[in-house]
Amino acid sequence: MLKKRIIPTLLVKSTGIYKGKNFISNRNVGALMPSIKTYNMRDVDEIVILDIEATDRKSEIDLNLLKDISENCFVPITFGGGINNVKQVQKLFRYGADKVVVNSYLYNNINFVSNIVDEFGSQSIVASVDVKRFEKKWICYSNNGRLNTNNEVLEWCTKLQDQGVGEIILCSIDKDGLLQGYDQELIKYVSNNINIPLIASGGASSFEDFKIAIQNGASAVAAASMFHFTYRTPDEAKEFLLNKGIPIRQPLKS
Repeated sequence: MLKKRIIPTLLVKSTGIYKGKNFISNRNVGALMPSIKTYNMRDVDEIVILDIEATDRKSEIDLNLLKDISENCFVPITFGGGINNVKQVQKLFRYGADKVVVNSYLYNNINFVSNIVDEFGSQSIVASVDVKRFEKKWICYSNNGRLNTNNEVLEWCTKLQDQGVGEIILCSIDKDGLLQGYDQELIKYVSNNINIPLIASGGASSFEDFKIAIQNGASAVAAASMFHFTYRTPDEAKEFLLNKGIPIRQPLKS
């Protein structure tokens, strides 16, 4: 059984971290660099950093910010927000990113995945897929959950897989920020029908949520609000999962 990962997600505007509910009402929950330094000491497997203004801002990615992050971060960095060309990806890797996350741009330019894969390999690109549920279907949304793309989630994830994307972050907009648990039905539905790693995101409230998501097929579990607003830590999550017989990627610190 492949070892599972615990991943904090940091939603960034400028140098601040923001979090809301259902992708709206984002509020500042702290400064970025202190959080990076804290997670360095908490044995996380990687950190996902998403610039949630970048797509709408349509400005150049703040490479100096990424450089500052990478100089203070000793775990892999997965970075996303506003990425729309291969030169940006080259610069992101040069300034310290280990993987890049792409979301909105792909709905009109899915071949961008294969462009990155041809240049850097499939392990370099993560697709972020944000969805809302309508009766018995999940529909993908872009632009921070504001635009309905009319793509059914499994059809879209299959297209991404066929293009060569390395893994998918699957986030339920309906559950996001509510601390009421992941959409486990969604996780199971997608993971059972694709062959690439799936990162569960959106709504985690407990280590039990992590365990169930992994049992439902997730290769990794991501959380934002749970780590921002509760006293639960990644170290404790790893200890819990180990005690439940679930292998984790790194050993706990002695």
